[in-house]
Amino acid sequence: MKATTKSSKTLQERVKAANWKSISHQLDDEGSAQIEKLLYPEECETVIRLYKNDQNFRTRVVMAQHNFGQGEYKYFTYPLPPLVAELREHVYPYLVPIANRWNQQSREQQEPFPVLHRDFLKRCHSSGQIKPTPLILCYETGDYNCLHQDLYGANVFPLQLAILLSVPGRDFTGGEFVMTEQRPRMQSRANVVSLNQGDAVLFSVNNRPVEGKRGVYTVKLKHGVSRIRSGHRFTLGIIFHDAQ
Repeated sequence: MKATTKSSKTLQERVKAANWKSISHQLDDEGSAQIEKLLYPEECETVIRLYKNDQNFRTRVVMAQHNFGQGEYKYFTYPLPPLVAELREHVYPYLVPIANRWNQQSREQQEPFPVLHRDFLKRCHSSGQIKPTPLILCYETGDYNCLHQDLYGANVFPLQLAILLSVPGRDFTGGEFVMTEQRPRMQSRANVVSLNQGDAVLFSVNNRPVEGKRGVYTVKLKHGVSRIRSGHRFTLGIIFHDAQ
């Protein structure tokens, strides 16, 4: 899954090169932030090809059967494909300072998150959350994903990652990534995130703290995908906690 051009960087180098100071501010202010060109086109195509082989996955979910929307997705099984495992391993440490800061500001504080992802997974697994949660989502014309949250158990890492694998305008039209923010005593606010192939969006799994005039309050966020107007759209989702 590695790029072969002389100018290519390893995935770890690309993650490190992201402007994490700016990402931290965007997540604090909006609940989402983008990393452009996190994956190379050939890596995106390689991940899409994984979808055809059910041996890579532990389960397939048809959204309409659960009133989740239309389309389908598959959860990877362990061991994860190398690129998927590397995304979890390399991105997680940069999110830990944000996650722990949010945790300290929360009225329902959890145990601080460890620096390394493998140590956080040990916590998940010791409490029965042993099923891997990274997934590929597949949409066709007319499909969409209802607004939702990816929680899966008591141990929840507050941030997650989605990477667009398809090419907008060539492979599909429509299908924008959408977030809504429910603010106390205010109307909900929507945010549409425009992505190109290989771009990643980091976003809040559940809620985020906001500094108000009377102190810190919490806003709840949900995410989804608008209706696909034409073509096929594939997305890689990286959730850092495992499921029960």
